[in-house]
Amino acid sequence: MGNIQPQASLIQVANLNPGQAIAAASANIAWPDERWWEALHDEQLNQLVAAALSDNPSLRATLARVRQAEALAGVARAATQPRVDAAASADRELYSAHSTIPAPLAGSYAWKNTATLSGSYDLDLWGRNRDALAAALDEVHLAAAESQMARLTLETSIVRTYIQLSLEYALQDSVADNLAQRQRILEITRRRKAAGLASDIDVASIETTLPAGRREHEQHGETIALLRNQLAALIGKGPGDGETIARPLLTLDRARADAVPANLPAELVGRRPDIVAQRWRVEAASARISAAKKDFYPNLNLAAFVGQQSLGFGHFLQAGAQMRGITPAISLPVFDGGRLRAQLGNQTALQDGAVEQYNASVVQAMSDVANAVVKIASVKQQDRLTQHALASARRQQHLAEQAYRAGLTDTLNVINAQMTLLNEQQQMAQVAGKQLDNYAVLMSALGGGIKLDLH
Repeated sequence: MGNIQPQASLIQVANLNPGQAIAAASANIAWPDERWWEALHDEQLNQLVAAALSDNPSLRATLARVRQAEALAGVARAATQPRVDAAASADRELYSAHSTIPAPLAGSYAWKNTATLSGSYDLDLWGRNRDALAAALDEVHLAAAESQMARLTLETSIVRTYIQLSLEYALQDSVADNLAQRQRILEITRRRKAAGLASDIDVASIETTLPAGRREHEQHGETIALLRNQLAALIGKGPGDGETIARPLLTLDRARADAVPANLPAELVGRRPDIVAQRWRVEAASARISAAKKDFYPNLNLAAFVGQQSLGFGHFLQAGAQMRGITPAISLPVFDGGRLRAQLGNQTALQDGAVEQYNASVVQAMSDVANAVVKIASVKQQDRLTQHALASARRQQHLAEQAYRAGLTDTLNVINAQMTLLNEQQQMAQVAGKQLDNYAVLMSALGGGIKLDLH
């Protein structure tokens, strides 16, 4: 075996600097609930997630992989247990008159009957089969953790898509309100023109803005339809089921939006399904290294058989037809052209790769949480600033419309004020959507609500 040893080492989470974002947001609170999306208080969303967990084909495929890993573990377990086989045969044969078979069988037909019960057992003195079984069981845990990661990804995709659907409705409403305001201004302008107080240019200035607004309204309608189709696909249904999805009604307790557990760095490695899956991959690779090392040692097998054998049926059940035997066998690799060293080198390289994947998952998980917390804090500030800007835009629009009614300003100022208001209304909707989306991102970064431990 020489110097063939793993070179990578597992990262120590305690040595990672969590950064100010996580440290500042930490609070002594519980980890996310398993049904964390229920904090958004939308029963339709709850039903969509439940349907997806039941009917999504991709999720069911991951459960099939878990069953496959369990079956392969059963194969590995069988190698650690005794094996018993039974066999029986009856052959009618014409024996040569000039061979070793004596008279009266020589030159005549006869039945040759055999029934045996055989057993074998690999003593597994060095534990190679047990290591292979341990690796197979680790693969079961790996498949289960990957299935949980697929579940969390599906839950998060549905929630975030649903939040985007809610945002598109809000944006469409904003455009519709702005169109209604422009239409009112257009009617005022037409009346003023009829009274000789406005020109055709004033009327045209308002009229030219309406098609663009209607186009934007239609674009939001298209996006709403596409998001419904996407949600239908996520829950494993056809587009027709997406057409029945009503407008979302989402609310979120702001106090829960940025809550991060105080024991985050230490507990995150057991909460994130992707990290747990990578750790099981490391454990399986370690067990395979141990099994590969045992290939260098001698192997001892025991085999035995007992049965009956006779020519013709008349003597088949007599005591003289009995046969039995025992066959101990030992094998020791002497020269194999370096095959065993290459196998061991392959397994150590696989473990090094698994360790580095685990390390990368831990680092990425910490980054995901920090990024979510930073976004949440920033959006809080954006919310306050946008509220002030929206209030100013509404006041500007109100003043511009009053001045226009009184004939103190022209249509250009009114249009500019309306466009400013529309922009701030959309910004407000975007910020509200970000607050909901950041909550979903944070819950996903924390691993959802399922605790997965290495046991």
